[in-house]
Amino acid sequence: MKRTGGFTLLEILLALALVGLLFVALNTFIFSMGELWGRNTDLRLFDQHVNAVTRFLGDTFRTATFPPSARANAEPIAPVQVTPQNGVPANLITFDLPAGSRILNWPDHPLPEVVCSLQARENDGLYLLWHSRLEVNFSSDPPRETQLTPFVTALKYDYYDATAKTWSTVTALNLDSNNQPVMPQRLRLSFVYGKLTRETTVVVPQALQGLPNY
Repeated sequence: MKRTGGFTLLEILLALALVGLLFVALNTFIFSMGELWGRNTDLRLFDQHVNAVTRFLGDTFRTATFPPSARANAEPIAPVQVTPQNGVPANLITFDLPAGSRILNWPDHPLPEVVCSLQARENDGLYLLWHSRLEVNFSSDPPRETQLTPFVTALKYDYYDATAKTWSTVTALNLDSNNQPVMPQRLRLSFVYGKLTRETTVVVPQALQGLPNY
């Protein structure tokens, strides 16, 4: 008998079975990839956060070493004794940002001539302490505080010995013969989130010689 056009019931059932198997395989692949992707979410987000904080500090330091941030006859980034809101004075890495920063949340209109300092606090993260030289009580009021990250557990300092050509890492700023803190060449940040740990370094740039201060 001559077969007419169309599919038989057996062919339709076979095609449906093949399509069903294809969808099952596709769904299994998608869900397995989603599970693998989600399983590493914390790791990826933590690494992104670490990189963002480290990059922000590096960019901010570079900004501080260029005019008009860098003032004549002064180190643009230097240890300065600062009294935070807790009332305990400490030698902190300090620098000027004449134009301020996008992360600063002013209570009123933003002011220029911002003085910033970095402070790491155990179990509390890394803070940026800041206030403007133009504020009436600049000399007497403690600086405002902005938390840069809650995951920094330690801030260490790297010093280079040009004579021995070696690096050393210390937990407190070195002091010179006059008992004054010495600026390190690098800052070393320790990040911790659960079982995840990371350590990054931020180079402290030197002010370019011969550039005028505008």
